[in-house]
Amino acid sequence: MYINACSTISHQNSFRNENWINELTVLEEGSELITPNYKEFIAPSAIRRMSKIIRMGLTCSKDCVEQSGIENPDAIIVGTGLGCLSDTEKFLNNSLTIKGLIPPTSFIQSTHNTIAGQISLALKNHNYNITHTQNSLSFEHSLIDAILCLNEEDSNVLVGAADEDIPLLGELINELGFKGVSNHLTSGASFFMLSNNKTANSKAILVDSYTVGLNSSDPSEIINAFLTQNNRSLNDIDLVLSNSFGSIGATEIKALFSPIKVTPIEQYTGYHLTNAAFSTHLATDILHQNATTKSVLIYNTLYNNNIGLTLLDSLEA
Repeated sequence: MYINACSTISHQNSFRNENWINELTVLEEGSELITPNYKEFIAPSAIRRMSKIIRMGLTCSKDCVEQSGIENPDAIIVGTGLGCLSDTEKFLNNSLTIKGLIPPTSFIQSTHNTIAGQISLALKNHNYNITHTQNSLSFEHSLIDAILCLNEEDSNVLVGAADEDIPLLGELINELGFKGVSNHLTSGASFFMLSNNKTANSKAILVDSYTVGLNSSDPSEIINAFLTQNNRSLNDIDLVLSNSFGSIGATEIKALFSPIKVTPIEQYTGYHLTNAAFSTHLATDILHQNATTKSVLIYNTLYNNNIGLTLLDSLEA
């Protein structure tokens, strides 16, 4: 599957910046999301009614469509871990404070599939539209769904992920299992145009994606089985982009892949449940721009012993 366009809004200068992978900076406390001018993609009258996550998702998706030249993708697939938190909080507050009938707008906009729905409305797209909400594996499940679509009759699939941080998350940090990382909870969105067709815009190849939830198996066995299924071994991997908040330590992760270089991506994107999508954009641009890197493995162990594996190759691999 060819990755023909990708777009990311993050705490890095990643949006519409071809050189962003050479400008990566380690996040510091108080780091802010770097947002584009949303008015270039969304009508000002509509922006006022949209939460941060909707703005990010809609803008990245429109940017992907523009880059790829595919005006009407055959499917729109979105992954999100926690969904539209701002509107969920607003709806809950209204439920507690308003007597009588509650305005339905916040509830309608609070559902997880609002992102995919808004993208569909904006693109006037009536094709397959779905949202995956499998915790920290939401993006990988979106990729798997996209692969299934492309293995059937579809030719171009818009797939992405988005999550947002709100102040309330800091108060619930222990319940969410993110104790100790509250200063690095972040927002972000990444979208990709996947296709069966190689074009002049193609950047990399998505080989496969795989997930294991609430896993208690030996991670090395899962990794080797995934690679074997794709006719690979660790010797074929040039770079590993890892993602963990401490359930598996950095030293342990590096030992799993030694002597392959392992880069922890949370230092660049912070912690949100679909930041594996950030890793995918980072891997794509590395493969596209660095001729010595032929294959990148993304190892996502962000949450609850979930394991997500995504394999990408360069076009010349």
